[in-house]
Amino acid sequence: MFAVEIDEKLQLKLLQEHDAQELFTVMMGSKESLREWLPFIDSNEVVEDTLQFIRSTMKQFSANDGFQTAIVYEDNIVGVIGFHHINWQNKSTSIGYWLAKDYEGLGIMTKSVHKLMDHAFNDLKLKRIEIRAAIENKRSRAIPERIGMTLEGISRQSEWLYDHFVDHAVYSILQEEWKIKEL
Repeated sequence: MFAVEIDEKLQLKLLQEHDAQELFTVMMGSKESLREWLPFIDSNEVVEDTLQFIRSTMKQFSANDGFQTAIVYEDNIVGVIGFHHINWQNKSTSIGYWLAKDYEGLGIMTKSVHKLMDHAFNDLKLKRIEIRAAIENKRSRAIPERIGMTLEGISRQSEWLYDHFVDHAVYSILQEEWKIKEL
């Protein structure tokens, strides 16, 4: 089971079925801000929907195809971060994440992304990590920029968000560019 302590207040742990209620509550508490950038928010109408998501992430983990973790801050779930899929042949992955509105600006996501990158490069021996974010999503784009990822370009009309397409900024970092540093 994947669980890692980042600091005395922050840890990442694999999502488990018993997390469904807390995760659902956190998501609904930030529904307005999350919905602006995440297409799955409206499909989470009841706790059972979140439970189904968690079950799918457990299958993902058991298939060795990446994983999703709860971001736990001061013993409370405050968001989710994980690998969308791992392409083992090409030794690459992409990271996705979201954070509850009340916890933005505390460095939680930067530390969490940093820890997952460290795991991907040093433990999983991957070669490339990608992060995509809507070009207008300045908070999400600040994470890969802060960590030193390269902006490769813009993927036009990359994602359908409820009633319109958004362009994505595509960032990457390669294993040889990764430098372990304290945040």
